[in-house]
Amino acid sequence: MQTAGPKSWLGRNDSDIAIAHRYRLLIDAVRDYAIFMLEPGGRIASWNPGAQRIKGYSPDEIVGQHFSVFYTPDDIASGKPARLLEAAARQGRVEDEGWRVRKDGSRFWANVVITAVRDDDDALVGFAKITRDMSERRRLEELERAHAASALMQQARENEQKRIARELHDDLGQQIAALKMALGSHETDLANALPAPTRGALEAVAQIGAQIDALAVAIRRIAADLRPAVLDDLGLQAALEWLAQDFQSRYGVSVQCELDISEPDLDEFATTALFRVVQEALTNVARHAHAHHVTIELENDAKHCSLRVSDDGVGFDPRAASRSDAFGLIGMRERVLQLGGSLTVESRPGAGVTISAELRLPVEIHLPFVPVTR
Repeated sequence: MQTAGPKSWLGRNDSDIAIAHRYRLLIDAVRDYAIFMLEPGGRIASWNPGAQRIKGYSPDEIVGQHFSVFYTPDDIASGKPARLLEAAARQGRVEDEGWRVRKDGSRFWANVVITAVRDDDDALVGFAKITRDMSERRRLEELERAHAASALMQQARENEQKRIARELHDDLGQQIAALKMALGSHETDLANALPAPTRGALEAVAQIGAQIDALAVAIRRIAADLRPAVLDDLGLQAALEWLAQDFQSRYGVSVQCELDISEPDLDEFATTALFRVVQEALTNVARHAHAHHVTIELENDAKHCSLRVSDDGVGFDPRAASRSDAFGLIGMRERVLQLGGSLTVESRPGAGVTISAELRLPVEIHLPFVPVTR
């Protein structure tokens, strides 16, 4: 450790020198923190190996330079380095977090503590500066915030889909039913009022009635895809059984459900996420698998929940590059991660695909309350 100490540090006895040597060995052994001394004016007086590792300068390169070299141009322009020294001299200690600059010009997020060092006469002889690289912690915090924001968006989207599905089913569905009844009434009136030879013209009215029936079916399907009422009214098991039957009738692929669920142990967020994972897995089967049979297995107790969706389709090579449109798998994994669980995909060409999700219960999701608007 290279040290350029003020004159007030000199003139010590042998005991003082032995203690100082031990302190120097201790500081040199610290690799996770940059620990160095500053002269009162801010020039660097010492440099430990941790400082070299974090900031990239060797002692020969940095000792004697002003410590503002570690700050960004914006911080230098605003006078931040000088303000920190002034605050440390006035208060005895100052702590700061912000961007710092390495020798190669790259930036890192740092936690910095500057402590004023005074002699026996309370005269300022310099500053001790300790810097810790917090880039990884900051990255993890940003990742956690992104996950929280994603979970909040998922919740808001589910609430909005629930609202739209209810409006489609309750409002538009009722209007279509009323329209069909009115058309039927007018068809009867016309049949009674028209002469027998002209009643063939009523075939067009009947066709309109058939189109209204098809429209009603389409609206019910869209509403169910957005948010099946059975999930809210009867719970996850009933919703998965309905989903399996609907998928089987649409695509001609047999679906077997093996469900052993204790639903009180699963909150609304968890049940919605598990339903969406199964729904997306079945969508992938319909699009890519060319399967004949799908099995949905779901079981839980008070501490764990296990979900498996497997098919006997064409499978794929997991080592191959992901398709650019593979958002379904990304969405499934994101939902499970938001629950604190893990999701795995097992497959090989010609051997189908198995998607497995494992959760610990109770699920802990900390989200702001988002009201459901109806």
